[in-house]
Amino acid sequence: MLTPAQRAIVVPPGPPSSPRLELAESRTDRSVLDGAWWPRSTDPVAELPGLVVALAARYGPVHRLMLNADAWDTRVRRLAVDGGVVRIGWFSTVDPSVVVATTDRGTQIDLLVVPPATGEDDAKAMMAAAAAPTNRLRAPAILHPA
Repeated sequence: MLTPAQRAIVVPPGPPSSPRLELAESRTDRSVLDGAWWPRSTDPVAELPGLVVALAARYGPVHRLMLNADAWDTRVRRLAVDGGVVRIGWFSTVDPSVVVATTDRGTQIDLLVVPPATGEDDAKAMMAAAAAPTNRLRAPAILHPA
């Protein structure tokens, strides 16, 4: 059972930031990822609203996000974004280098999460690789090539 604090809807203190996001031109059944996101921090209240707004512009309203429970500073369960509420699930089983978004239409978007401290050249290369229509690599293989 959720506590009152877990049921609370967190309202970000300001407008969403512009996300550093690269999405695949089109979705294919053979691609592993739908693109990549490079947040500026590990603060979900600061970073997630911009991502949600950008994804909604392309795929429709985002209903839920799934993230790794240990990769972020705090865990909010419900986040007010652009007039709606996004539910956030925190799981130890979700890869820390992935965020999964689900839209109201049932579309699932899997994104590589580039660590905030990554250098710009490396981050851009990782994002391009994740968004390439021919990409068959999973997120950890893009972040840490053999």
